[in-house]
Amino acid sequence: MRRTCLTGLDRLLLDPARFGALGCRAGLLGHPASVSARFEHAADALLAAGVNLVRLFGPEHGLRGEAQYMEAVGHEVDPLTGLESVSLYGAEIDDLRPKAEQLADLDLVIIDLQDVGSRYYTYIYTALFMAEACAKAGVRCLLLDRPNPIGDAVEGPALLPAFRSFVGWLNLPTRHGLTTAEVLTFARQQGWELTHEVVPMEGYSAHLWMDDHTAPWVLPSPNMPTLDTALVYPGMCLLEGTNISEGRGTTRPFEIFGAPFVNAPALAALLESLHLPGVCWRRCAFVPTFDKFTKERCYGLGIHVTDRQAYRPLLTGAAIVWAISRLHPDHFAWRSDAYEFVDDIPAIDLLFGSDEPRRLIDAGAPFGDLAAALETPAELLAAVTAARRSEYHGPR
Repeated sequence: MRRTCLTGLDRLLLDPARFGALGCRAGLLGHPASVSARFEHAADALLAAGVNLVRLFGPEHGLRGEAQYMEAVGHEVDPLTGLESVSLYGAEIDDLRPKAEQLADLDLVIIDLQDVGSRYYTYIYTALFMAEACAKAGVRCLLLDRPNPIGDAVEGPALLPAFRSFVGWLNLPTRHGLTTAEVLTFARQQGWELTHEVVPMEGYSAHLWMDDHTAPWVLPSPNMPTLDTALVYPGMCLLEGTNISEGRGTTRPFEIFGAPFVNAPALAALLESLHLPGVCWRRCAFVPTFDKFTKERCYGLGIHVTDRQAYRPLLTGAAIVWAISRLHPDHFAWRSDAYEFVDDIPAIDLLFGSDEPRRLIDAGAPFGDLAAALETPAELLAAVTAARRSEYHGPR
């Protein structure tokens, strides 16, 4: 039986006056998954509840989720509400933060962003930047918490300061195991000056998965259609730092991968020899409709998670990169063009959080050495655990 869980949005809608959301000029930072238990978008539900929304803000992919990754979204009038819609993702890194004039006429900003539990996923940083901007502007900020869909397991190394980017602004493990509210608590522990308030969930249990709760799943971005996608993403996003297709342009992004030059049987055999926990491999072929190898036949594998408690997404994704580089040294390559506003550091280093894994792979190191480099330092695990000691799960 699924556990009844009210998200921060649902709790706010039950009594907006209790949380001070009535009688003020409010903005909303949301995306496609900002929905109530009735699958109403937060903008519509808040307006119906009497909240005076005057401006909407959207993160990467846009308020309605129509843009692909690293695709700038312009400011516009939201056609579904008629409200001004401000994009917090553009062509320049300065576009990631709201401008002072976009907050000056607001009394309150409501943040409602569903995260997927990975350091790469940029919505946690958009929430962080908005909360910081509100603190500086003296605007009240209300963060509506939502579940971490893949539970509270933690995996991945520290992020070194030199490799900070929009896919890693905080020194979090790759799979951080926190809700968005807890990520901002972690940021406070790291010295960020934030004054936001949290509307916690009710009935959430951190060690459970999103489908163990009644909280609704809606794809938060175009290539994150299912909970299965979210589970593999902390490892499979590494392929964005290579010339291997991560399945964009197919109906199973991040769950299938390959390239025209990949020898699928040999790759399957090599990966099976590593005895990675909780996963099976299926040989496949696909033709992406966009992104890498558009309209070219690719050969590769499909990932099938057989035990999601045992499965280690980062280790699995790193194993795929290691194996393909070993099998196809003349064809495999690291991504060399700019990635998330950075053009002088390889994308794979930004994703790993350091250059050590790439150097190990380039040197032909055994997989065990790479796996060791991906372990979570004790002090980082302790900091994450401290951030989880919050009241953001709400009444039980």
